[in-house]
Amino acid sequence: MPFNSYIETLDFLYGQLPMFTRIGSAAYKKDLDNIKALCEALDHPEQKFKSVHVGGTNGKGSTSHMLSAILQQAGYKVGLHTSPHLKDFRERIRINESMTSEHSIIEFVNQHFDLIKQIDPSFFELSVAMAFDVFAKEKVDIAVIEVGLGGRLDSTNIIHPLLSIITNIGFDHMDILGNTLSEIATEKAGIIKDKTPVIIGESIPETRNVFQTKAETAHSNIYFAQNEWEIIGGQKDELFRVEAINQQNGKKLHLELDLTGGYQLKNLPAILVAVDELRKQGFEISDEQLTSALKQVKTSTGLQGRWQTLQENPKVICDTGHNEDGIREVLKNISTTPHQQLHLVLGMVKDKDISKVLGILPKSAAYYFCQPAIPRAKAVNELQAEASIFGLKGNAFQTVKEAYEAALNKAAPGDLIFIGGSTFVVAEVL
Repeated sequence: MPFNSYIETLDFLYGQLPMFTRIGSAAYKKDLDNIKALCEALDHPEQKFKSVHVGGTNGKGSTSHMLSAILQQAGYKVGLHTSPHLKDFRERIRINESMTSEHSIIEFVNQHFDLIKQIDPSFFELSVAMAFDVFAKEKVDIAVIEVGLGGRLDSTNIIHPLLSIITNIGFDHMDILGNTLSEIATEKAGIIKDKTPVIIGESIPETRNVFQTKAETAHSNIYFAQNEWEIIGGQKDELFRVEAINQQNGKKLHLELDLTGGYQLKNLPAILVAVDELRKQGFEISDEQLTSALKQVKTSTGLQGRWQTLQENPKVICDTGHNEDGIREVLKNISTTPHQQLHLVLGMVKDKDISKVLGILPKSAAYYFCQPAIPRAKAVNELQAEASIFGLKGNAFQTVKEAYEAALNKAAPGDLIFIGGSTFVVAEVL
């Protein structure tokens, strides 16, 4: 059944394959059988390129994009696999600054249509196999592969990377990963491979022992990034200026980031340790290339939705942070952003416990409750009712567009409009 257009091909991918963003945990396959079968039929593309594997609860997307930007700046041909996408499916599969072509998506699905029907993979399983196939055919020097969900049973976890990064552990997807930080860390630690260095961005006592035990079992060197590099926050305007100090040798780097969310201070140590480790493995990356890359991550990788300013007067900012830890970081950023009245355009999904998020949101803000256009969306009247229990007041809108327009009409020039609560709300605004 050949497809002639990109839109037809996407309709097949979105309509026929179980898709986590649409139906939630029912789309999650709790084994690696499908991805292994797909890659075996594709002649094992995952074995044909070098890679870095990036997992964690929050920050793995930013970390992946920053590392990709650094490797690009150093002159390497870099594959980048991330998820979910915000505007275009092809965001998931990039080579340097470019998304893969529409033609390559159509060709892959047409060429392997019978295989897809036979194996019946999830949407994510197929997108991962497609990314691996593209990276192998394009002969990338290295690929940065972001974990989709968890780690141990994530479809990306059939690669054998040069190193693994686990950014942090927080409460998210507990119905799949476990109810304690230790249980969640055990799933995330599943990406630690035999004799493969692993870098832990943030750790706490409940998770540190999990990672140490797994690394010891795998005979892998483990680095706790916060012990390796200290980041001192500085000025923030168009760029976020910080100083990084190597705890081992005292070396200092003055860095400017075009990703200005304060939470990037937590991502940086792991990125710097990863660069140090890649240098040990033969990659030539100068401090100048590192510094230059971090100034232009958004332009060199296409990253969107991370504390992204959409307009001024009133200032409008969106961010994809959606769990308790992610929203706490968003609130820190809001507190350091000058504004008068705060307006929150807020939508969420129905298969998560949102009470902890609602409990930390400011009662003084004006709320514009909405629901993104996906089956997983939490009904806006339910969201409004739950929010009212926590003293959050505002109007309900059936669409994200209507909520955003209402906030723009209400906000004064000195106000701040924040859009978030769900990746899918941000995607619709973008």
